[in-house]
Amino acid sequence: MPPADLRLAGMPMPAFALGAGHIAPSDAHVASVLPDRGLHDPGDMDRHGHPPPMVMMAVDHYRMYRWVQAPIAVLSLWLITSPFTLGYTSRALIVSDVVSGVVALAMSLFALHPRRGLVSWLIAAVGLWLLFAPLLFWAPEAAAYANDTLIGAFLIAFGLIIPMSMEMKGPAIPPGWSYNPSSWPQRAPVAALAFLGFLASRYMAAYQLGYIDSAWDPFFGDGTRRVLDSEVSRIWPVSDAGLGAATYVIELLMALMGDPRRWRTMPWMVAGFGVVVVPLGIVSIALIVMQPLAVGAWCTLCLFTAVTMLVMIPLSLDEVVAMVQFVAREKRAGRSAWRTFWLGGDLPDDTPTWRTTRPETWRPHGMLWGVTGTWSLWLAAAAGVWLMFAPAVFGISIEAAAADSDHLVGALVVVVAVISLAEVARPARFLLAPLGLWLVAAPWFLEGATVASRLNSALVGVAVALLSLPLGRLRDRYGRYDRVVLWSPRPSARARHDRMEWGPRPPVGVR
Repeated sequence: MPPADLRLAGMPMPAFALGAGHIAPSDAHVASVLPDRGLHDPGDMDRHGHPPPMVMMAVDHYRMYRWVQAPIAVLSLWLITSPFTLGYTSRALIVSDVVSGVVALAMSLFALHPRRGLVSWLIAAVGLWLLFAPLLFWAPEAAAYANDTLIGAFLIAFGLIIPMSMEMKGPAIPPGWSYNPSSWPQRAPVAALAFLGFLASRYMAAYQLGYIDSAWDPFFGDGTRRVLDSEVSRIWPVSDAGLGAATYVIELLMALMGDPRRWRTMPWMVAGFGVVVVPLGIVSIALIVMQPLAVGAWCTLCLFTAVTMLVMIPLSLDEVVAMVQFVAREKRAGRSAWRTFWLGGDLPDDTPTWRTTRPETWRPHGMLWGVTGTWSLWLAAAAGVWLMFAPAVFGISIEAAAADSDHLVGALVVVVAVISLAEVARPARFLLAPLGLWLVAAPWFLEGATVASRLNSALVGVAVALLSLPLGRLRDRYGRYDRVVLWSPRPSARARHDRMEWGPRPPVGVR
């Protein structure tokens, strides 16, 4: 919800929306100003008597708010002159860039006035528009597409990401957890994968927009070209690869937004990040795996972007769970869940965590807390990959119904297995069972299957169904959510899991 709508919804306006200049960087001034702005309300204060994090963020926001206007002004002037120096030929894109540059420049100057904090969101909105404008107008020049993408990303970064990146006080690890899911090492892999996905999507968008004459594919011949030129891709009114590239930019920026406590200081942002990565990621993956069904061809770069999107999902789920837990905890304590969602909240400094917590580290293993590889899920993922290529091995036409079944179900098996690598999503492994049963039954009534392919599908189906049963290894703790991680449809398994002891152990010699 935009800040301007918060008061209309019966909520106090966050200080960053009221104007950073109204809050000077001193607690005394914060206390003296808040009553005058309608924020001096018991519901607005945390358990220490301080304003909520999104309000306190304005204290440091005041320090940052003015210096970021200089690079925003420079970017705006660059944008205004770009159509004439880079040789734009699209009248619509010329108008778009000039108007966007003028608006951003005006907002950067307007922001110098001490009561104009809302312009951060307006500048970010201009940046968001620039990410999509070259796609909507089918930019004829590669320079226009690259220019708008970069300037748009920088405007969002300087207008919104940087001013909201200051570190807040209070506990960083959620109650009962053994690590912090919002730490920078935890978010770094997601940002890196988003950048790699952007590079691949940008290359495919360059082909669809006509900047290059051919699309490279190292394994499937002209598969990439056939997919990008297919009717499936033409369903969208814009370049679907370009749309994916813009989405990856948004994911990259959202991965960098907020401090290491954002699971409780910025619940709205974590929720938005989860929506972009998880539901939209699953939809994107589904569209990509439909390629052999609808087009009859594979695309290497499309598969690469699907893999990057898929891996981001288990890396992001734990932060969403921590955010939901915090909002629910505040609601149980009698505080407004709605207010907490938009303004964040605090926890006592002595909030109990798991008895041994993991330190933040930039080593590879420290970037993957909460994601545990288990033999059963790795085997299930391997079985899914095998199914996707089995029709070609057994000589089944890619257009046959039996091949469609193996391609689709194989991809679903891989998706479920990889998502289940996240310990908070471990119960999702039970979705492998119905997929396995389908593999056992489907080849007997689908057209195009051979005796060998039927036997293969049945054996793989039984294996996949059985591989859904083991819980696998767990390394970390998640407070009240542990009971969900351990859930099993079998009473005996639930009883055994209730007696389990896991989680990080204290160092040798430490009790």
